[in-house]
Amino acid sequence: MTTIAGKPVSQNGLGLMRMTSPGAALRDEEAFAVLKAALAAGVNVWNGADFYGTPDHNSLHLLARYFAKFPEDADKVVVCIKSGIVDMRTLTLDGSPAAVRRFVAGANAVLAGHKKIDVFGIARTDPKVPIEDTVAALAELVAAGEIGGIQLSEVGSTTIRRASAVVRIDVVEEEASLWTPEIFGNGVAETCGELGIPIMAHSPLGAGMLTGQLKTLADLPPGHYPRVFPRFQPDNFDKNLALVAELEQLASTKGVSPSQLALSWLKLHSRKPGVAVIIPVAGARSAERVRENAETVELSNEDFQAIAAILKSVPIHGTRYPEAGMSLVEF
Repeated sequence: MTTIAGKPVSQNGLGLMRMTSPGAALRDEEAFAVLKAALAAGVNVWNGADFYGTPDHNSLHLLARYFAKFPEDADKVVVCIKSGIVDMRTLTLDGSPAAVRRFVAGANAVLAGHKKIDVFGIARTDPKVPIEDTVAALAELVAAGEIGGIQLSEVGSTTIRRASAVVRIDVVEEEASLWTPEIFGNGVAETCGELGIPIMAHSPLGAGMLTGQLKTLADLPPGHYPRVFPRFQPDNFDKNLALVAELEQLASTKGVSPSQLALSWLKLHSRKPGVAVIIPVAGARSAERVRENAETVELSNEDFQAIAAILKSVPIHGTRYPEAGMSLVEF
């Protein structure tokens, strides 16, 4: 059984970002229905941040209201929260011990005792602060009972090992999907497997691209944050549709949705020797979408080979983030 911060979890996670997107935030009754559906489907790893939304309405505020209304659900879910961004416009980070303590105190103040943060971490490694100092401060907060565990985000194998030499790392969050498969070739999945650290795969559906629902740029929903990313720029977007078309065809032959194919491909990597447990945290804005994403479909060796052939023959155009964002990730 896989555990995070001592709590059993499934291989199905929920990304909270789009529920509080400025200009497209769900009403509480809509968001609560999604969260209830997630628990009913066994989706019990919820991934949020204090910058998913505005300072007055982000993941923490949504969760505080939800658990205030449904306190019986608080122990049924592992909540993972990221922080550390001082200025989103300049992507300025602060992973110093003093800032870490301040961010945790602020998050707990918003939650107001309705839910303990199960796992907390800085959204990216602060280049000005040794990772050892950041995680040592988080370890002190774990010991004090302020948070339950520690996560790293967008890190490479070296950083994972350095942090793990200081304290137990409970989960590592990385972007991973059929159009971002790097963790399976750069040592991250194997390092986490060796150390017994589960991986939360964020953006497992390529920010919506791998669902097959985005055929033109006009299909991008309101508040779709990656619309400024290189892969969603006009020239790259049209070229990247070639991968989607190939995956849609394979999904159709198996009688599953493209989303189910993409998420199952990630989850089933965990069966390979030496690979960490992979928990995709897919975003959803409806109960129906949560239930669809939670259904794992079996993939044969032939399916994996067919997918590998597709990924090899159809290159992805554009980096994951703009230049400033790429400077803060380690692969």
